[in-house]
Parts: sequence; structure tokens; C-alpha cells
Amino acid sequence: MPIITVDLFEGRSREQKEAFAKKVTDAAVELLKAPADHTWVVYNDHAKSDWAMGGKLCDGR
Repeated sequence: MPIITVDLFEGRSREQKEAFAKKVTDAAVELLKAPADHTWVVYNDHAKSDWAMGGKLCDGR
């Protein structure tokens, strides 16, 4: 049972997440031989102010 965790900035639509989950699930079925109904995709949405790169918060302030 693959559990695929996706961390990203908040703001993606339900439709985008659903389309991504479908593609990732299809890849897991094809490449990992995992059953689609046992493949989990978990989204963790974060505010840009919760992430930093190069010592600076990603919200650009």
C-alpha cells in the first residue's frame, strides 16, 4: 500500500489535486504494481510563510 505524501504551498484547486492524484495513482499501479484502491495520496498544504529557502521566508516579505 503506497502512501504518497505531497507537501506544497496552499492555493491549489480541488481539481488540480484530483488530477495529480489520478496521475500519481496511475503511475503507482503501472510501476509498483500497487492496487489503485490501496494507493493513498496525502496533501499537506502550507502557507508560504511556513517555508524558508536560503534563510528567507518564501512569502517574499
